[in-house]
Amino acid sequence: MPKWPKELKRKALGMQNKISNRKDEHLSIVLAEQVSDDRSGSSFDNYTFVHNALPEIDFANVDTSLKFLGRKMNLPIMISPITGGSERSKKINRALSELANDFKIGFAVGSQRGALTDKDLEVTYKIRQYAPDILVFANFGAVQLNYGFSLDECRRAIDMIDADALVLHLNPLHEIFQMEGNTNFSGLLKKIEHICAKLDAPVVIKEVGYGISAELAKKLADVGVYAVDIAGSGSISWGDVEGKKSNDIVKNSVSKVFAHWGNSTAQCLEEIAKNVKNIKIIASGGIKNGIDMAKSIAMGAEFCGNASEFLRRVVLSRSESEIFVESLALELKAAMFCLGCKNIAELRHVDMRKNGQY
Repeated sequence: MPKWPKELKRKALGMQNKISNRKDEHLSIVLAEQVSDDRSGSSFDNYTFVHNALPEIDFANVDTSLKFLGRKMNLPIMISPITGGSERSKKINRALSELANDFKIGFAVGSQRGALTDKDLEVTYKIRQYAPDILVFANFGAVQLNYGFSLDECRRAIDMIDADALVLHLNPLHEIFQMEGNTNFSGLLKKIEHICAKLDAPVVIKEVGYGISAELAKKLADVGVYAVDIAGSGSISWGDVEGKKSNDIVKNSVSKVFAHWGNSTAQCLEEIAKNVKNIKIIASGGIKNGIDMAKSIAMGAEFCGNASEFLRRVVLSRSESEIFVESLALELKAAMFCLGCKNIAELRHVDMRKNGQY
């Protein structure tokens, strides 16, 4: 198999030996390069609300808040898992958690795998002191249950950040292209079932950018999973991220072939909401504005998630990130007003049409 020159390979391998370096590489690539699947815009563009020209409500009284797992959220959105495990990511996690706490939105840390094997990295994830009042999710890859992790690591991940729930993310395509990736996904459903039965916290199963089908959501619901985070195509392509930093010429090339792999968030959301009744849904992947948020809620999601846009804003400045959240809030509130919805509960019952179906 062709490789990059040996001296470059050695350099790359040396950097990969430390999780903190890998995390910083991920951040640099996501911030500096085009690694998003934007081939058709937002998948939610295929769905349309019917405008209500006489809403019969006062805009000032439109309420965008909701409760999830006992925590109040002022907006139906969370900052999806981004990072952790390095000094740079420690600063970013603090900034993001402070933003989330000020606006009362949810926050999920990046994969805690490194901190579960190296206690020195725990501090890069400890955000509860900056976000005492909000919904917080712990997180690591479900595949690690095949590589030595167990119920103990699940509990430690939650305790590390005083989380309200545990996210076990699924990333088969990502692992293929990641250097020394973990690709044994055999028998994971039974292990997830065991975790759901024994863990004293809800379990959320999340994809990382390629979508969760209704068929899989049904299997997950049947083994006790509380919620699925769809994370469909339309945002960061982690296969592309890994390909860009790979020292393997073949993997670098093949990752480009899979740049548009996966199913859209809206497509998955519609099918899960229609066919799986005993599981909560979080819609992430291609959520770009408040109208996408409104459509997600109307289609059956509890709330939404976004990672890349929050990351890009927060590294620019606190004011940029505040403007982004305030814009989301106004966009959502305006959409609800023009649908005649006073609150999120009413938004959940609004009908939508696929484009062309009137």
